Amino acid sequence: MDKPSTLLVHFDKGSAAMANEIKADLEGSDVAAKVEAMKRAVMLLLNGETLPTLFITIVRYVLPSEDHTIQKLLLLYLEIIDKRDAAGRVLPEMILICQNLRNNLQHPNEYIRGVTLRFLCRLSEPEVLEPLVPSILENLEHRHHFIRRHALSAISAIYRLPQGDQLIPDAPELVERALASEQDASARRNAFVMLCLCGTERAVAYLLSNAERVMEWPDLLQMAAVDLIRKVCRPPNRADKGRYIKIIFSLRSSPSTAVLYECAGAIVSLSSAPTAVRAAAETYCQLLSSQSDNNVRLILLDRLNELHTSHRDVMVDVVMDVLRALASPNLDVKRKVLDLVLDLLTLRNVEEVVLYLKKEVVKTQSGELEKGGEYRQMLVEAIHACALCVSMIQRLSDTFYQIRASRVCSIALWILGEYSLSLSEVESAIATIKQCLGDLPFFTISEEGESADSSKPAQPVVNSVTVSSRRPVVLADGTYATQSAATEAISTPSVTPGSLASTLNLRSLILSGDFFLAAVVAYTLTKLVLRLEEVQPSKVEANKACTGALLVMTSILQLGLSSYLPQPIDNDSYDRIVLCVRLLCNTGDDVRRIWLQSCRQSFAKMLAEKQFRETEEMRAKAQISHAQPDDLIDFYHLKSRKGMSQLELEDEVQDDLKAATGGFTKETDDANRLNRILQLTGFSDPVYAEAFVTVHHYDIVLDVTVVNRTKETLQNLCLELATMGDLKLVDRPQNYTLAPESSKQVRANIKVSSTETGVIFGNIVYETSNVMERSVVVLNDIHIDIMDYISPATCADVTFRNMWAEFEWENKVAVNTVIQDEKKFLNHVIKSTNMKCLTPPSALDGECGYIAANLYAKSVFGEDALVNISIEKQVDGKLSGYIRIRSKTQGIALSLGDKITLKQKGGS
Repeated sequence: MDKPSTLLVHFDKGSAAMANEIKADLEGSDVAAKVEAMKRAVMLLLNGETLPTLFITIVRYVLPSEDHTIQKLLLLYLEIIDKRDAAGRVLPEMILICQNLRNNLQHPNEYIRGVTLRFLCRLSEPEVLEPLVPSILENLEHRHHFIRRHALSAISAIYRLPQGDQLIPDAPELVERALASEQDASARRNAFVMLCLCGTERAVAYLLSNAERVMEWPDLLQMAAVDLIRKVCRPPNRADKGRYIKIIFSLRSSPSTAVLYECAGAIVSLSSAPTAVRAAAETYCQLLSSQSDNNVRLILLDRLNELHTSHRDVMVDVVMDVLRALASPNLDVKRKVLDLVLDLLTLRNVEEVVLYLKKEVVKTQSGELEKGGEYRQMLVEAIHACALCVSMIQRLSDTFYQIRASRVCSIALWILGEYSLSLSEVESAIATIKQCLGDLPFFTISEEGESADSSKPAQPVVNSVTVSSRRPVVLADGTYATQSAATEAISTPSVTPGSLASTLNLRSLILSGDFFLAAVVAYTLTKLVLRLEEVQPSKVEANKACTGALLVMTSILQLGLSSYLPQPIDNDSYDRIVLCVRLLCNTGDDVRRIWLQSCRQSFAKMLAEKQFRETEEMRAKAQISHAQPDDLIDFYHLKSRKGMSQLELEDEVQDDLKAATGGFTKETDDANRLNRILQLTGFSDPVYAEAFVTVHHYDIVLDVTVVNRTKETLQNLCLELATMGDLKLVDRPQNYTLAPESSKQVRANIKVSSTETGVIFGNIVYETSNVMERSVVVLNDIHIDIMDYISPATCADVTFRNMWAEFEWENKVAVNTVIQDEKKFLNHVIKSTNMKCLTPPSALDGECGYIAANLYAKSVFGEDALVNISIEKQVDGKLSGYIRIRSKTQGIALSLGDKITLKQKGGS
């Protein structure tokens, strides 16, 4: 098992002595000591220390240094420190570094120039950047591509500032000229991205003018081109979509796998035409077969699954391409492939799929594959799901005699009785059952000394083997007789006469006392005879089959009521066989409709309920959108088709359908976002704070808004947080200076290690110029709900029972609620716990005064949560019972129990 480990890292907080030590090292001439001192200074600043007296020392003794490592650390230091005062003005000291930065931009060493340009991308102070602009522009024409690359990035970052168009007003034009003459791949990419962000028209013009040469571009530039196409083709700007799609299609032959992946995603986002969807699916399948990384394969299978959800008819054509991913040794990939393929089966491809799966089964028999047994089981289940009804019925009839297990015989008989529809299938099923039963009756009674045998004489071309057993019995008149049960085996010459009967499996099982199977035989024969009367034109043949079925049933009843077997027939089986006899003797239309139609409808309803469990999550994820009354709908039939390709024509149809059904509309749940805003302090506190909590799998992100409500500047304001439970604070938020009546966004990251309810608490500490001591504002606790970690999931009933028996932690909660309707209470618990009800709706129908249901959920950590609800309505109308929770870990059982205890009393 993986166990958590703790690493203690020692860190000394900043102090006056440490600051003096750093200052002394910086003032010295030892380069190594200066490097270590700068590293310590940067670490202290990152951990919230201010070190206000260090700046002048760095300006005097570090700026002139020629060492590359010191210069790099200097830029890190300048990036971290606060460059503005409490009023928002740039500190006067910042002007001191402008000359040094200008010198670096003109330095003969390419590395110094490059890292300085990269540093300028992170500056947002126009007062510092303005004197550096001429030097930055000069680097656009430098001979080394490393400098030109970062110069383009710096121009892009400066131009995107609020006042950037005043600092470099002609930046798009300069970058466009540089892009036309640039040869370096990274530099061209940076220039093109800048035009995409700041001069979209120029970027589009460059792309369209080079549409024929896009394939010759480096992959970095091709990726940027795909992003631009996605940006400019969003509704309603879709006029030239056909030209852009042609560029995307040409990029599908790129040797870069990243470009291929982005192209496939762009094609689907731009067009929903079958041609486009098929091209995207083929691209994903090409990547699926060429990539060896299992994580990449899982991502590609997710993309294919998304296509299958909305474009199943198109995805059917790439089933065999998807199947090739079974070559992966990873079972998760194999399982995902099989699940996807089974959803894409049709009558056209099922035989080819089954043949491929059979070849895979043969490969597993060599024993060379890791976890071959589990993979073989997956393949067998998939093959069973692929089987065609007609071929399965015929094969089942041909191989039925090989079945030896009673339970398997019962299931096979039910399939024969339910799905034998044609005349040939019904006659073949009846003949198979009679052959497996052998001669009737099952036993004979003769006078003592005489031999009783129900077997037929042997045929000249086959061997007849009779297996019989005899025992003396007393007849009703007091005379003795010998009772014998005989079975006859017809064997080919290759079968030894001494072997047991190989075809009389039903006879052997019934003679062993399995009267439940005998009742299934009677039930199946009844259904087959009823169907034969509908499909058989000859009434004589139908009556003959009915007579034969009645003979079988009476023989079974005779055997069950005799004293030959140790145990007589049970009452349930007896009643069922008698019902079948009465039905065949007098059949009405209503009874016939129940046996031939209602039974299958009930089975179909049960299957629909099982499928509902699997598809309900997908339906919930589907976006519910509606078109607005004033939305425009373009009728492509009324448009001019001149110059339009087939793909554009198909896409026009799909766009019309989406516009009519609201496919382009996306709605956001603003109310849900508002529910995640928590007030941390009071309105009368000097510092007001509220947090927006985002829970994403293993991470909790707190976006805390801090507002200074006073007329004074708050210095060294720090958000101090602590956690309770399996929560870990990733980093400590740094100190800030907050101007009067201003606000600041503070982000804190917290790691989650288990599914338990956790608590985040803390306070805000700050200093003012009037008060020497630090002031503290205590924050309200933030309770992290367990519902953020678990989500509804489904599992088979057998799996649920196995986990229920295996899990050792149980929490039993007594029902205590004001709700008086059991179904309403069940729905309330499901909503409160965010779990999935595994009990089908048909089992919850009706009004019987009690209800029992199983709920299931899975956490983001892979933990299973099982809940069983058993309640009944008392005479006074109140509900009583228990809610039992089981899980493998204690935390989820306790946390879920507390949640249910808290929520079960409410009715909303």
